[in-house]
Amino acid sequence: MSETIDREKQRVAEAGAALVRGGMRVGLGSGTTVAHLLPVLAARNLDVAYVAASPQTERAALELGLDVRPFDTLDRLDLALDGADQVAPSGWTIKGGGAAHTREKVVAAAADRFVVLVSAQKVVEALSPPVPLELLAFGLQATLRALAPTDLRDVPPSPDGGVIADYRGEFDDPEALAARLSAIPGVVGHGLFAPELVSEVLVALESGVESLRFS
Repeated sequence: MSETIDREKQRVAEAGAALVRGGMRVGLGSGTTVAHLLPVLAARNLDVAYVAASPQTERAALELGLDVRPFDTLDRLDLALDGADQVAPSGWTIKGGGAAHTREKVVAAAADRFVVLVSAQKVVEALSPPVPLELLAFGLQATLRALAPTDLRDVPPSPDGGVIADYRGEFDDPEALAARLSAIPGVVGHGLFAPELVSEVLVALESGVESLRFS
């Protein structure tokens, strides 16, 4: 199974890399699919300015010779490419297994086109917990009480100092849950990505790559 998933991730990474053109400003997310994407982009050797959503992606991209710029030097991106943990038929997506969801959402929102790259098993009938969270350390216990049931994740803080946690409650309405999470003081960001943010999902299948569009 792991070999099949690796082949799918490589296939969809190649499809994502094919969207990149010289002269673009491109945002890069994080995770294993992006790890497959970076060498493909490097092999294309295009004149592209990249922004990385996580320090890990930035280090890996720089080691491959990609031109990674500080995000505070750019006000918009042409394209953002990233993986996902779950994608529902509605277009709602969960990201943040790697704890970079807040920065990934900032990068996605700055892009004219945000394309999610996933292997087939990431496409689900309905989203389910956990939903990753980034929380302020200040007032953390009060925030957790408001977010119950939520567990702290045993990982280092985010690059911006946020505490990483996971919302464990069942839900059937991602839009309502996203609104509830966003309204709680102390929540820096959550891993629910709305369909309006996602331009396209590329799904790697045994037979090729399928495109799902939501906006």
